[in-house]
Amino acid sequence: MSVARNTEISATSSQSFEDAIKQGLARATSTLRNVKGAWIKEQEVSLSGDQVTEYKVTMVVTFVLDDGPTT
Repeated sequence: MSVARNTEISATSSQSFEDAIKQGLARATSTLRNVKGAWIKEQEVSLSGDQVTEYKVTMVVTFVLDDGPTT
């Protein structure tokens, strides 16, 4: 039996939403083991005048927990 956990993270990029997603997943997989997927919950942009200056995504990352010790 597998048990999974979800954690919500945010990531930003000055390039694009896709880049923000990639950066967020790269950071998540460097810290969490057994990452299996992510759901993009929100996307937003920051503006300076009429120019987009930052892309932000909030995502829910799912990872499978390691098996605990057997007794």
